[in-house]
Amino acid sequence: MRRHQAIKDKYLENRIFLNRIVILFIFMSLLMVGLIGRLYYLQVAAHSQYRNMATNNRIKVTSIPPTRGIIYDTHGRILAQNLPSYSLEIIPEQVADMDDTLQRLQLALTIPQEKIDAFKKQRKRSKHFDSIPLLLQLSDADVARFAVLRHTFPGVDIHARLIRHYPYAELAAHVVGYVGSINEQELKTLPEAEYRSIYTIGKVGIERSYEDILRGHAGYSEIETNAQGKPINELATIESTPGADIYLALDIDLQKTAYDALADYNGGVVAIDLEAGGVLVQVSKASFDPNLFVSGISYTDYKALNSSKNRPLFDRVLRGQYPPGSTFKPFIGLAGLEYGAKDTQQTLFCPGYFQLPHKSHKYRDWKKWGHGKVNLDIAITQSCDVYFYDLSLALGIDKISGFLQHFGFGQKTGIDLKGEKTGILPSREWKRIHRAQVWYPGETLITGIGQGFTQVTPMQLARATATLAKKGSVVTPYLAERIVEQGREVDIKRAGHKQVPLKPSNVEYIMNAMVHVVHSARGTAKRIAKGIDYQIAGKTGTAQVYTVKQNEEYNEKEIAFNLRDHALFIAFAPADNPKIAVAVIAEHGSHGSSVAAPIAAAVIKQYLQTKLDD
Repeated sequence: MRRHQAIKDKYLENRIFLNRIVILFIFMSLLMVGLIGRLYYLQVAAHSQYRNMATNNRIKVTSIPPTRGIIYDTHGRILAQNLPSYSLEIIPEQVADMDDTLQRLQLALTIPQEKIDAFKKQRKRSKHFDSIPLLLQLSDADVARFAVLRHTFPGVDIHARLIRHYPYAELAAHVVGYVGSINEQELKTLPEAEYRSIYTIGKVGIERSYEDILRGHAGYSEIETNAQGKPINELATIESTPGADIYLALDIDLQKTAYDALADYNGGVVAIDLEAGGVLVQVSKASFDPNLFVSGISYTDYKALNSSKNRPLFDRVLRGQYPPGSTFKPFIGLAGLEYGAKDTQQTLFCPGYFQLPHKSHKYRDWKKWGHGKVNLDIAITQSCDVYFYDLSLALGIDKISGFLQHFGFGQKTGIDLKGEKTGILPSREWKRIHRAQVWYPGETLITGIGQGFTQVTPMQLARATATLAKKGSVVTPYLAERIVEQGREVDIKRAGHKQVPLKPSNVEYIMNAMVHVVHSARGTAKRIAKGIDYQIAGKTGTAQVYTVKQNEEYNEKEIAFNLRDHALFIAFAPADNPKIAVAVIAEHGSHGSSVAAPIAAAVIKQYLQTKLDD
């Protein structure tokens, strides 16, 4: 059979071929346009971005931490310094298996788990090429032990760092403060550039309040690296700027005298230089060793401090709020003279109790059988409660609270530290807002002897005493006396001068009465007058911790120690030309005359003797 061959359609075949060529050309054209567009983007539009990425692959910027400023006392003795120490550090990008490395290090050097956890938190906020501390303050034994194993831990090495150290430990812990590891909350507000290579920050005290000044400013270095990330050349370096040094008004010898004088009592002691307002003494006891916090306090140590019944972490000077007791009486007495509620000759009879008109309740005097016939001078000298019940009732709470505001009660003192409490200066308005109640006359009486709602901090009490000693010239206490930055002294802005409008004769009368507290035969603080050739003006105080019922008697021996009265004393000296003002609160010390007054006297005597020696 003859086979027939199909007739080809050349026209159709040519058309199909041309269509394929056109499609291929369009496809290739699109590829070419995409390639040109990509080249344009890489070479022109994103040139800076990719150039920086390439540079970053080749050049690493390493932050240089600044040296923290030194803190000195008024005589130039170091309160906070930087000591060289060895630290174990890890560069994450050089570690292939971080979990395995940490596990082996933990076994080799007995590293607590909290240190591992702290490292992991720090790693999250650091660059992968940063050297991150795992252990600070390595012992010589740890350094030697790691040196043997060093070749088995790539990316891990020992570095020399400066570590904060507090040579006086608990003696100045609350006022100087301490530095500690930066936490998550702080990270959110801190400037990253300044803290990239800094792992600690001021937590309390001067360290916290002057953090920006003490810290300094970080520098940086640009290091060229090879493909393996190893440094081959240093391209540029900008040195860090060290933090400024701070000289405090604090006298560490005087601080020790006050601390030791408190002996077994917890409490607060504040002494203020009346010439300038500098804080000479600021003791809060019980205290703690701030060096524990520098490298990260252990869980065991922190639990022991936090659970202690003595509350060593609590700053009693700025945050402790106590009834002022009879230390309030000179201020109430001055208010009585200023408002004309009493005069210096007016007397009353003290039978040992006071009653409001048409009321049966007896407001008792500390002296059961009473003081007899007293005027204002005798009332201050012997601390007669009945006189001040009567005077307070005559004044009224509105005049009392209004007058005492001038001396800073119920307000922050303005000291250059953070975390200060305001205390409580009660008034009608205060009670309406905070208790939703009206004010009662009986509350005026107990306010007049420094009890009831009234609360003061030791710093407030010292400031008010200093203001009285300066005859109404308001004192704003401060700690930072001088700031020296790179050899140059920095100006410090002080609070403006304010004057409480007082009649000089009234102030002189109150000051003389306070002299009689110490130097008269019946003064409540006469014991501290022995052996001095100048006069101290003072006032003892005893503040109730709990209320004794109407028909009960206060028996110190039968009461648990933590329920005993607080002992207080305020003073300034020399009385005729005051140089120093002191306030003392000894928790559960019971008697201001026998416990608190000798503490103040020890501080005053040492300070004035030092002034004479100078």
